[in-house]
Amino acid sequence: MSIELTPEEFEAIAEDVFEHLPPPFRESVDNVAIVVEDYPSPEDIHATRVRSKYDLYGLYSGISFPHRNVWYGTSPVVPDSIKLFKRNIESICNSEEELRHRIAEVLLHEIGHYFGMSEDEIRRAQGT
Repeated sequence: MSIELTPEEFEAIAEDVFEHLPPPFRESVDNVAIVVEDYPSPEDIHATRVRSKYDLYGLYSGISFPHRNVWYGTSPVVPDSIKLFKRNIESICNSEEELRHRIAEVLLHEIGHYFGMSEDEIRRAQGT
């Protein structure tokens, strides 16, 4: 059994989870939009190593922090994005508490990419 929320309910939980992340993570993220989509697009799948749209829970897109130079932000810059794939996250959760935990895991993972960490570095940092 999995949990199913309306898009508005999911977005509200994701926003609340982000607001309760440890301050060093939350306060260091700049010019990043958090976007909720049901599933990844074919382009999202192509940009990753996953085989199925059902295997991706989040995706960071943009210019990672270490690659931003002194010119970054001197002219208008489109925000980076962290996409949360609602249906995939919901499919592995049986309660709102579990959903909050999974959203936090995905957000921290994608924030790791924002900071320039590789998949292996993030997995080591998360202890997985």
